[in-house]
Parts: sequence; structure tokens; C-alpha cells
Amino acid sequence: MNALTRSLSAYWISSIGKKFIVALTGLVLVLFLAGHLTGNLVVFLGREPFNDYAQFLHHFLHGGGVWLARIGLLFCLVLHVWATILLTMQNKAARQPYAYKNTIKATKSSRMMIWSGLTILAFVVYHLMHFTLHLGNSYGSDEYTYVYNGAKRHDAWKMVIDGFSVWYVVLFYAISMTLLCSHLGHGVQSIFQTLGLRTRKSEGFIRLLSQGYSFFIWAGFLSIPVAIFFFKFGR
Repeated sequence: MNALTRSLSAYWISSIGKKFIVALTGLVLVLFLAGHLTGNLVVFLGREPFNDYAQFLHHFLHGGGVWLARIGLLFCLVLHVWATILLTMQNKAARQPYAYKNTIKATKSSRMMIWSGLTILAFVVYHLMHFTLHLGNSYGSDEYTYVYNGAKRHDAWKMVIDGFSVWYVVLFYAISMTLLCSHLGHGVQSIFQTLGLRTRKSEGFIRLLSQGYSFFIWAGFLSIPVAIFFFKFGR
């Protein structure tokens, strides 16, 4: 084992290293959510604008770009959840029976973050199976293709409309988004704190920023299935 490997191993074992990894992977995921939501909201512009957006994503870097992004984001999510679990276990093992109430409260909060994180991970896997791998549905068949400007095109817009026309998909999506945003409300604040950007003066602003961002993500993502299922958008 060389010096670099030993240093990385020691950093990973330390609680500071795990906290930094949780913060860094969390930051990547937070920024991704804003970009992903922006792209998803294009669905309200209609079939062709949304399919233009989907086609751009699937042809970027000759089709490799979207898979590089998926693999990278899934890796960040798994590492984020794994490091959080290990950090919580490490903190629990180090806690004394006479620990202060605020320490116990923080540990309970961390456990809630773990369960919401695991649920979000399960949702991401389901989401990929549903809309990307087309398992259990016919979204990859000719039924979801049409001719546009003389070329065959996948109808991603119809896929989203049909996907969110099913009540249990909408329900699972709503639960997952609610847990995600509950997770974000605490997680975004933790990112600032771990990176040393949270002070007494900025604490109030960071709290409002975290809550506002969480609500924006929650309302934005939920607006799509709500419009489709309850208000028959696109149908």
C-alpha cells in the first residue's frame, strides 16, 4: 500500500473524511436536481419541445453522455448513502450513555436522514427501471415512436404522460419527492456547515435558502404528475 492509498484510506476512516464526502456528493446531487427539474418542466411546452430536449440528451456525446451522467450520479448517490450510514454507526458507537440531549437529537435526525436516503435510492432505481430500461411496460416499443421531419423518433412526451396516468406511480412519486425534500431541508444546511460556510450571521439565511430550495424542488417535480393525473394534461 503506497502513501496515497494509505492517506485516502485514513481519510475515509475518519469522521471528518466521511462528512466531507457526504457534503461533496450531496452538493453534486443538489445541483443535479435543479438541472433535472428544469429539463422536466419542458414537458409543459408540449410534445415537440420535450422530445427535442430528450433527443438532445440521448444523442449528446453520441449517446454516451447521458449514460456517463447516470452512472456518475448513481455512484454519488450510493456513496452519499453509504458514507452517511457509516458515519451514523461511528457516531453511535462513540456516544456515551450520558450523552447530552442535543447529541441524542442529532443522532435521531441522522437516522431519519438514512431512512429517507434509502427510500430515495430505491426510488431512483425504480425510476431508471420505469422510464429508462422500460421494465414492465412497452415504452421502448414502436407504440412510442413516430415520424418527425422524415426520421423515426421516440415519443418521450407520451411516455411521461402515460407513466403519470397510473395512480400508484403518482403516489410513489409523491411520497418519494416529499421524503427527498424533507431530506434536502436538512441536507443543504449540512453542506454549508461541513464546508465551513455556515456562521451565526448566515445561519438564518442558509436555513431559509435550504427550505426555499426544498419547496421549489418539491413543487416543481410534483407539478408534472399532478397536472397529468388530476387535470388531464396531455390526455
